[in-house]
Amino acid sequence: MVNVPEIFGSKVFNDEAMRQRLPKDVYKALQKTIKEGRQLDLDMANVVAEAMKNWAIENGATHFTHWFQPMTGVTAEKHDSFISPVGDKVLMEFSGKELVKGEPDASSFPSGGLRATFEARGYTAWDPTSYAFIKGDTLCIPTAFCSYSGEALDKKTPLLRSMQALDKQAVRVLRLFGDTETKRVITTVGPEQEYFLIDEDVYRKRPDLLYTGRTLFGNKPPKGQELDDHYFGQIKPRVKEFMKDLDNELWKLGILAKTEHNEVAPAQHELAPIFTTTNIATDHNQLTMELMKTVAKKHHMHCLLHEKPFDGVNGSGKHNNWSLSTDTGKNLLEPGDTPSQNAQFLLFLTAVIEAVDRYQGLLRYSVASAGNDHRLGANEAPPAIISVYVGDELDNVIKSIIDGTDYTDKSKKMMSIGASVLPHIPQDTTDRNRTSPFAFTGNKFEFRSLGSNASIASPNIVLNTIVAEVLNEYADKLEKATDFDSALSDLVRRHLTDHKRIIFEGNGYSEDWVKEAENRGLRNLPSTVEATEAFIEPESIEVFTKNKVYTETEIRARYEISLENYYKQINIEAQTLSDMTKDEIIGAALRYEEFLANTINDMKSTGTGIPTRVEEKLLQQAADMVEVLYDRLQKLDADIAKEDDMNDVKELASYNRYTILPDMDSLREVIDELESRVPHELWPYPTYGELLYSVQ
Repeated sequence: MVNVPEIFGSKVFNDEAMRQRLPKDVYKALQKTIKEGRQLDLDMANVVAEAMKNWAIENGATHFTHWFQPMTGVTAEKHDSFISPVGDKVLMEFSGKELVKGEPDASSFPSGGLRATFEARGYTAWDPTSYAFIKGDTLCIPTAFCSYSGEALDKKTPLLRSMQALDKQAVRVLRLFGDTETKRVITTVGPEQEYFLIDEDVYRKRPDLLYTGRTLFGNKPPKGQELDDHYFGQIKPRVKEFMKDLDNELWKLGILAKTEHNEVAPAQHELAPIFTTTNIATDHNQLTMELMKTVAKKHHMHCLLHEKPFDGVNGSGKHNNWSLSTDTGKNLLEPGDTPSQNAQFLLFLTAVIEAVDRYQGLLRYSVASAGNDHRLGANEAPPAIISVYVGDELDNVIKSIIDGTDYTDKSKKMMSIGASVLPHIPQDTTDRNRTSPFAFTGNKFEFRSLGSNASIASPNIVLNTIVAEVLNEYADKLEKATDFDSALSDLVRRHLTDHKRIIFEGNGYSEDWVKEAENRGLRNLPSTVEATEAFIEPESIEVFTKNKVYTETEIRARYEISLENYYKQINIEAQTLSDMTKDEIIGAALRYEEFLANTINDMKSTGTGIPTRVEEKLLQQAADMVEVLYDRLQKLDADIAKEDDMNDVKELASYNRYTILPDMDSLREVIDELESRVPHELWPYPTYGELLYSVQ
């Protein structure tokens, strides 16, 4: 029996461990560093490093690493042992300098031109706001990662900058409401994580899963998710054991794993944590994805985190539940009990609505990837069009504010709209709209467009920055007002009126919404190619540079990296599909054709019967399919070869989007048809039925 309170955080150098092991003055200095962003001098850092090393060694660590998040979408680490030679023996040493700063080779990480290939040096800098932890035999120190000249080469640095920008502007707004206690405003996140589990042996028989994370072909099985019997269904014993071990490993790292259940598709599941500070939640989500794969292998399973590993059933997303809280424990997105509290709530709500409307393209860009393009817009995930859902009750409040009319709540009380006599706003009086990409759910916003394997850093960088920008503009206006209540009421009404087009309460999956969104002037960016362009638009560059989240150089570097990752991923998929077709599928098709021909010849030669029109037709269809398969394979290979003459990332991304992907879909069409015809014993790869129902 696992004692959860006893193991929780046991592998983390958390506040309790620091309080026990650090001298009081050092502990207080470190807390100021964490809470106020103050620098920790080297003498203090040496004391912290010594205590951290001793704690780590006691918990089985022999090495340390600066654990960082480069622009690859995964984490990186270089391990060094604690040993230091003394004559013929060694001491276990770890200095403050090694804690605070590292120097990894940055030459092979994506940089988008931020550094030349021959400039290998990069730096990692300790992020004391995220606790160090032990993974295996290694002390992992969360760090930022930058180039020799200081540009951010990671996702952590701009995330911390965006949190700082939002903190500054939110505190300005709170001061206008008479809040003198709040010193910091913190963004918090709870990312729900979806994933698939399949048997490891079956997984290894599919090169497309090995190389790309998704199946590049596969005929639908007789039973998929039509009966809705997997969603919230009984968890299979083998999966339950996996979930149990995963929880234990997550809890040891202080990760607040809370809820787990079967998702809609066969073999699909979900894990949801409790909210925590955004940068820590980002670290924790990266660790969660890593541990899902590690723990799955121990149970002879493989965890698939691709957004769309199987066609015809639901893909996997990640719901980014985002909120704003003060250091005094108040949720700024929670309706209050007094007119003043509700006025404050409505101002922050208006700021988020306006930010989402003004920067739709940035939010779409923040969740764009080759994998997520297969998912967004399907009848399982939010559309590629960004909209905001606030619920019936709050929608009525907003309409009353815009129209300047009285509002009637559900208890039929008549109240006027105004800063001093604002109505009581129910926290959650409506059902959640699962088709909305950005939904208000009581005291938070749920951004549902993220892909399963994405880092949550990018969307939260955008969210923090755009809301900070709008709050900055509101604070500038309200600080100059002579009549605060009147100015506040006018500001909320005017800005909700200007941005009401982004609020949509209906079915985001319907074709009618696409047309209506176009009429409203909302942006429809169907793929990464279009969405990435939004990142380098003048207003995007301005909002990031003004709030000191990215420099323009860093923005343009990330633009290059985004498009490069996109076309490289599709190129890998295209090469894999071509190889699998040439290696096994053509052979299977020819064996099927030969099987039919031999059957017909045997019937003729032995006199056992005269081949009917059906046998002859089957043979002709098989021959025709082999010819179509070959022709489509040839076209794919020829189009892949044309990429050798292209150098521009935008050209390559567009070419893969509009030429290579259609080639792959065309080839897949005939492969899937062949799979439905070729006898099972002749088909070389595990089918969807074998993959989706492999864990019993």
